[in-house]
Amino acid sequence: MIIDGKALAAELNAATRRAVTRLQQESHVTPTLAVVLVGEDPASQIYVRNKVLQAEAAGLRSIRHVLSADTPADELLALIATLNAASDVHGILVQLPLPSHINEGRVIEAVASHKDVDGFHPLNGGALLNGYPHALVPCTPQGCMMLAKRAFDGALAGKRAVVIGRSNIVGKPLAMLLVQADCTVTIAHSRTRDLAAVCREADLLCVAVGQAELVKAEWVKPGAVVIDVGINRVGDAERGYRVVGDVDFAAVWDVAGAITPVPGGVGPMTIACLLRNTVLAASRVAGVDVLV
Repeated sequence: MIIDGKALAAELNAATRRAVTRLQQESHVTPTLAVVLVGEDPASQIYVRNKVLQAEAAGLRSIRHVLSADTPADELLALIATLNAASDVHGILVQLPLPSHINEGRVIEAVASHKDVDGFHPLNGGALLNGYPHALVPCTPQGCMMLAKRAFDGALAGKRAVVIGRSNIVGKPLAMLLVQADCTVTIAHSRTRDLAAVCREADLLCVAVGQAELVKAEWVKPGAVVIDVGINRVGDAERGYRVVGDVDFAAVWDVAGAITPVPGGVGPMTIACLLRNTVLAASRVAGVDVLV
């Protein structure tokens, strides 16, 4: 079975639109997302454009700040401080990666935690680790959880989950969410011994390593659910390149009980969760609970 991320994202976006309407009617607040892009990276430009278009389609207001690649770090931090202080801005997203002369950690910490709709701020990470309900959860792990719950019909408790990848953006927060869902969780990585054997233990296998088609059919337990976070470009004789995940989809398809495609799986859910986080941040400012 293919786990259709586009369809689930459409459901979530529809719920977000309804929440925006309620917030406007009950509090006269329009959730507003400020997106900051530094440099001319083509992939980042596409990501930002998609985020802005989808935000506006869901009824959110969006503000885009585009800075040159040689923008000094202090100028970027000053812009973030201005956005932090703006009462009509509810969410701030600084598109990563940043140019090499800018320290990403400083920028992430500079965003006010209650406007950190990416969920990257250390305060949100700590809140997630401790299970505090006020955490703004990183968007990709949040989307992965929704896809996994859909595949298991909500019955995640007791499942053995393996997460390949230990990044602060995906692997670690996803593992915390799985623990909170009562899964037994293993975080695997490049130093894991006999990675294939570890993966074969998983009822739920989540892969976020950025290595094209790393996971092969023999790594997957028959009937397991596979969530593929990877987005990789590989050469293609006809089209120049094609986009593939971290999982060898064609081979694993025959073994897995359910699998997310690339593209069309985790990607749409990431943006949908970003919009949801923005509405959540706005509703907290307004003191109105509009999200179901």
